[in-house]
Amino acid sequence: MIYLQHVSKTYSNGAIGLNSTNLSIEKGEFVFITGNSGSGKSTLLRLLLKEIEPSHGKIIINNRDITKLKRKQIPYLRRDIGVVFQDFRLLPTKTVYENVAFAMQIVGATNREIRKNVPIILGLVGLARKARCYPEELSGGEQQRTALARAIINNSPILIADEPTGNLDPATSWEIMNCLQDINKRGVTIVMATHEREIVNTLKKRVIEITNGSVTKDMHEGGYDDEMEYSQVFV
Repeated sequence: MIYLQHVSKTYSNGAIGLNSTNLSIEKGEFVFITGNSGSGKSTLLRLLLKEIEPSHGKIIINNRDITKLKRKQIPYLRRDIGVVFQDFRLLPTKTVYENVAFAMQIVGATNREIRKNVPIILGLVGLARKARCYPEELSGGEQQRTALARAIINNSPILIADEPTGNLDPATSWEIMNCLQDINKRGVTIVMATHEREIVNTLKKRVIEITNGSVTKDMHEGGYDDEMEYSQVFV
């Protein structure tokens, strides 16, 4: 599903984002990416979204070497990757329904498809009764669930979540994590960057820790505090 082969990223100021990183994430996995600020987590996510280019190495997503994609092909790559951010990034002048529908309109879905699928996805994330509300009328958790619905409405096989609980209180954070686990059970591969120690330690998913641009831990059923053997990564 996702493979990094000796991927490095050095920025123009000399800062190292990733250092000769080898990594394999298989279809249907739920993976936490952990590490301190500046460790390389954001660099990894941006590389997967092709927002930046690696200095060296190869990145393969869904059997495509994305390092060789032309600019006009990038939007098609991103149709296969749903994204959720810490700050929601909803369109303030559109309702919940319209925010989610907009993601379908971008890829050319018909009105009939939109009318059929949007209510289903809103029901999945518990927002069926909020369809006509605007973002300012929603709680933080409801806004993030709207963002989740928007990210998965086009059946993207991969969901990248960049600190999705960072602006939420603990109880609401767990609501979002329950939604993410439900989405993962539908076969969606989830890659989530987080600093949330309690969430990581409780859920016991795969944990990849990045330190100074290098993968320093890769643990299945891992956590921040576990002392477990490193899993073998893709070479």
